[in-house]
Amino acid sequence: MQRYFALQKQDNYFQLRNDDYYHILRVMRGKENDKIEVVYDNCVYLCGLKDVETDLKIEILSQLEVGAKEKEFVLCIPFLKEQKMDFIFQKGTEMGATKFLLIPTKYSIIKIDNKKMKHKLERWSRILKEASEQSKRTEIPEIEVVDTLMELEQLDGVKFVCSTRETKNNLKMFLQSHINCDKLVVVIGPEGGLDNTEEKQLNEMGYESISLGRRIMRVESVPLFVLSCFNYEYME
Repeated sequence: MQRYFALQKQDNYFQLRNDDYYHILRVMRGKENDKIEVVYDNCVYLCGLKDVETDLKIEILSQLEVGAKEKEFVLCIPFLKEQKMDFIFQKGTEMGATKFLLIPTKYSIIKIDNKKMKHKLERWSRILKEASEQSKRTEIPEIEVVDTLMELEQLDGVKFVCSTRETKNNLKMFLQSHINCDKLVVVIGPEGGLDNTEEKQLNEMGYESISLGRRIMRVESVPLFVLSCFNYEYME
């Protein structure tokens, strides 16, 4: 059953985004009394389509049960090429990331000026929304741009940085030693990796350097590898 996120609730009806109405009518070819799921304020509702031929309305039929609140997974990534960013946002959302922080790093080859940033954030937000609907999530992940690495110090939770220099502490050991944590924050470097001073700075801010093993992965593969391990260890 298709899922959508509502903008607001009025009486026994939900208001959706204009592109969602288009999707229901033109893409899904919705008919009178067809059922959809709608998420509002982290709750999921079973809804019916009304007045399809005139002025589509989304009527609330019942509230559905949802599982326990997900563990938080904050993914800190540098700016990458557009296709790689799209891939990480889409697949990261499907696999449970709850927030994306875009961080500056020394070896990042992609720089986005302020004029283009608003457009980029709007586009990425649409990707997160669609991926959240497809994967039946009850929350859409957030995106935030970070100006300096120092801002990562204020984040709470269990924190680590993916390191190409670390040889002893691996991801499996790290996750198993924090099996009861509710929030995980991970920093991933660009194609050229993090600079020595950047990794040391993160260590001083409480981020433990963790090895992902002997294999060298593409930067867009790293978030999915980490999220897969995270889900395996913490899935209830």
